[in-house]
Amino acid sequence: MPADSDALPALPHTWRPFGARIAGGLFGAMLLVVCAAAWFGFDEETRARFTGFQRGTLVFLGLIAASAMYALVRSRVVATESGLVVVNGYVRHEYEWAEIVAVHLPPGAPWVTLDLSDGTTVSALGIQGSDGDRARHAVRDLRRIVDGSSA
Repeated sequence: MPADSDALPALPHTWRPFGARIAGGLFGAMLLVVCAAAWFGFDEETRARFTGFQRGTLVFLGLIAASAMYALVRSRVVATESGLVVVNGYVRHEYEWAEIVAVHLPPGAPWVTLDLSDGTTVSALGIQGSDGDRARHAVRDLRRIVDGSSA
């Protein structure tokens, strides 16, 4: 590792799930292509049999799938001077540094968990265990920021 790897990241610093963002974009695009190919692969007679309600249902289901994927893709963890912002899907939480007791990413865990001073635990989907070394490096950085801010 480089000698400056012990330096804390400049704040504000944002961590986002890399694998989830790639998968969301690729699988979303593939699903759109497959559905469009299937629709245009039907002959005119078959397409004419679909009612407006059926078409609307398909569009609605597509929008639900897209909004679920977008929720996962927009997840992030942001370290600022005043605290930590955790965005999990469409929910945003802000924590002061004094509230964060520990940062955990056990082997095989899907994402980081934060132990809070009130005894509760919060998931942080912005740092995903499936990102491997990238996630471990993010956890090390976040732990050092938490330790430095609480001192």
